[in-house]
Amino acid sequence: MNDDVFFADYPKIINKLRFEVIKMSHYGKAAHLGSSLSCLDLIAVLYYNFLQINPKNSTDPLRDRFILSKGHAITSLYAVLAYRDFFPKTLLETFNTNGSCLPEHPSLQCVPGIEAATGSLGHGLSLGLGLALAAKIQKQKYQTVVLLSDGECNEGSIWEAAMLAPSLGLSDLIGIIDYNKWQATGRSNEIMKLHPLKKKWEAFGWNTQEVEGHNPLHILSALREARLQKGPSMIIANTIKGKGIPFMEDDNNWHYRIPKKEEVQKIQQLLALS
Repeated sequence: MNDDVFFADYPKIINKLRFEVIKMSHYGKAAHLGSSLSCLDLIAVLYYNFLQINPKNSTDPLRDRFILSKGHAITSLYAVLAYRDFFPKTLLETFNTNGSCLPEHPSLQCVPGIEAATGSLGHGLSLGLGLALAAKIQKQKYQTVVLLSDGECNEGSIWEAAMLAPSLGLSDLIGIIDYNKWQATGRSNEIMKLHPLKKKWEAFGWNTQEVEGHNPLHILSALREARLQKGPSMIIANTIKGKGIPFMEDDNNWHYRIPKKEEVQKIQQLLALS
């Protein structure tokens, strides 16, 4: 999408996507709503303005790849894929129901655009590394982008991939950390010593940027800069859990809570979609 059009339309785009995510949580009786809302801006910018993937040919060998390592936030990816015409929007109404092709954690090609089964945290970066290495071996130029959670950085497999990617010179690998400062049972920096996260990734040899993770201009600028770097890049996106819904923001109860019917109606009014 043209940058000027995208940025002009962005407030309406993101609010429609937020409401789809809210409705999926409500009708599908699925948790992790706060986690989905914290990374929604990141996924929207990727699919509207950065990733080179044709919805009509989503398995093209030369397409860019996106791995949602924090698979529990899948409602955000489903919503964006539907709005980018990878599959009909009406399918969103079937999320997490018996027989649906939209499970609570994604499976490979359950719908067009889903590259991997994810949600068992700590695996996505290694998978993305393998895709980027395959591109390098085959002399292809597709980009691989992996979205992680901050709590996921507790996993040792993340740091194994962090050491290996620079040694392989994987310039077409970009990681993004959805740094909302929470994980399942508490504040991320109280459970593990993540801070200073940017310096840690720099020390491992990654081109590292820190951005405001709800500002589409900043996100897109960081992605485009990362594309030009030699070696792998990591973007640390400072986000807010539950972003966009005032009574959900920075409240970890919404890692587990499912919105009630009256809350969905209230949110519809808050987002000016009624």
